[in-house]
Amino acid sequence: MTTWIAAAFVGAVLLAISAELIARWWIRRRTPYRVWPPGMRLEVRQHPDVFPEIEPRVRMNINSDGERGDEAPRDAGGTGGLFRILVAGGSAAECYALDQQTSWPGALERLLNQEDPLRALGARRVHVGNIARSGVSAPELDLIFERVLPTYDRLDAVIVMVGASTVYHWLEEGAPERPPAVVPEASLFAYHPAQRFSWNPRASAVAELVRRLRQSWLKPVEVKENVGAWLVSGRKMRAQAKELRTSAPDPTALLDDFELHFRRALRRAMLCARRVVVVRQPWFEKDYTPEESGRFWHGGIGKPWKEKVTVYFSFDVINRLLRQVEERVVAVADELGLEHVNLRPVLNQGLRHYFDHDHFTPTGAAVAAETIAGVLTGSAQNQHTSETENAVVASSRRVTLPRIPLAARG
Repeated sequence: MTTWIAAAFVGAVLLAISAELIARWWIRRRTPYRVWPPGMRLEVRQHPDVFPEIEPRVRMNINSDGERGDEAPRDAGGTGGLFRILVAGGSAAECYALDQQTSWPGALERLLNQEDPLRALGARRVHVGNIARSGVSAPELDLIFERVLPTYDRLDAVIVMVGASTVYHWLEEGAPERPPAVVPEASLFAYHPAQRFSWNPRASAVAELVRRLRQSWLKPVEVKENVGAWLVSGRKMRAQAKELRTSAPDPTALLDDFELHFRRALRRAMLCARRVVVVRQPWFEKDYTPEESGRFWHGGIGKPWKEKVTVYFSFDVINRLLRQVEERVVAVADELGLEHVNLRPVLNQGLRHYFDHDHFTPTGAAVAAETIAGVLTGSAQNQHTSETENAVVASSRRVTLPRIPLAARG
């Protein structure tokens, strides 16, 4: 009897080891890179004191391609079929604090699926998938595109909005002479083939496969309470800063690094999509009232979401750096012959359009979506627009690129 029990135990151990090794092999061989976990459904309940302009509860649903958005239709291909758009960038494109339909990529899809835009695009249906993520700047975008774009069979357009994270990462590190550290690959992708596992049951590959299957098949809703609570203390830390720096070191190394990776990222997008649109990331800049400046938490040395920050850079420093990054964005887009869209002239109503220095309210996101939709369909210049709106249209150039076969993309 003892021998039988020992044999059964050894057999169970060998079976568990075999299952774990097979699961690791499967994940490494069959897992595509995904920024977001396919099948994730998230309900975010905001902290009540965060910002009055944003919705108290928002949804974030991830489709099977790892995009924030609905499932891409599989039966709308061919001529006049599906027009597929991919949005990428940082937190202003991610729109974590906004609902799925309120975010500007969600609103953009809704606008483009109307009769006139569909006719202009020559499509029966438009799908907008969003793989933007907070903290992503040009180096991270370059890596995301390198890993993710080859997994798509076809893309009609890629929309890029990136830039501010470069400045904030640099300032968080104290504005060193070098560019800021790049976000690790493991932190950029929810799914990736190089994921590490241990023999702890909860951290094993078998457990990971079970979680993925549960998420993909059952699609449980994860609820997060009091999201953004750190922003309340973050605003207080900025308002009570012990030191406010009114100058920063020479940012040339930072800007050169941004430009290098931004150019590479756009070239990757140009190989995979017929059209690439650069949206110049806007920000809230003016002579701020006390109420407006009290909303800002940016520009500190350190990470206010996990530590106390006492030293901050002035708004003048932040805005000047953002303008310098934008200059590089425009220069690279022009060099590559890509259209670029300036949203700042239309996002001009302060706290009605921004809930902090860089992120849109639902109203601001709607304005951004309408402007981008007009550029995509070519209708912006044909509509009766105000002087401000004309300034936006005049700053964009439309270039349609030939489709390059997947096999030739490298």
